[in-house]
Amino acid sequence: MAQDNSPVDPSTFYVVEQDDHGHGSPTLLGFWIYLMSDALIFAALFATFGVLSSSYAGGPAPHEIFNLRLVALNTAILLFSSITYGFAMLAMERGGLRAVQGWLLVTGLLGLSFVGVELYEFAELIAEGATPQRSGFLSAFFTLVGTHGLHVTVGIIWIGVMLVQLNQRGLHLENKRRLQCLSMFWHFLDVIWIGVFSFVYLLGMVR
Repeated sequence: MAQDNSPVDPSTFYVVEQDDHGHGSPTLLGFWIYLMSDALIFAALFATFGVLSSSYAGGPAPHEIFNLRLVALNTAILLFSSITYGFAMLAMERGGLRAVQGWLLVTGLLGLSFVGVELYEFAELIAEGATPQRSGFLSAFFTLVGTHGLHVTVGIIWIGVMLVQLNQRGLHLENKRRLQCLSMFWHFLDVIWIGVFSFVYLLGMVR
C-alpha cells in the first residue's frame, strides 16, 4: 500500500478545508445552523415582548420614555456599519489586506458607537425610574434590546480578534472563511435590529 509522504505543516493542527471559495464549506454550513438557532432565541424574545408590551403595571408607556430620534440615529449607525463591513469583504476579494483591516476598524468603531448610545439610553431610562423590574413591558424591553446589544459586543470583540489574526497571518484561507462567518453574523444583527426598531420602538410609539 502506498504511503503519503507529503510534508506536513507543523503549524497546522487541524484539517484544512480545500479552497472552494466557501461553497459547500462545512464551517459555513455549521455557522448557518448556529445563526438559525440564534434566530429562534430572538423569536422567543420578540414573542415574549409581544405578550408583555402592554403590561405597564401603572408604569410608563413607550411614548413616554422612548427617544425616537436617538434610536433612529443609533439605527443609522448600525446599518452604516453593515455597509463598511461590505467594503471589507470586497477588499478581501481583491486581496487588499490593509483595506480589509481599515474597513474592519471602521466597522468596529461604529459598533462601539452603537453600544455606547444604547448604554446611554439604558442609563437615561433607569435614571427616570424605568427599570427592568418596574413592569413586564420594561422587563421584556431590556431583555430583548440588551440581548441584541450583547451580540453586537461579541461581534466587536470578534472584529478585534480578526484584526490581530490578519496582522499575524494575512488573508490566508482560514482567515477568509472566518471573515465570511463574521460577515453573516454582523448582517444578521442588522436584520434583528430592524425588527427591534420597527416592532419595539415604532409600534410602541404609535400604540
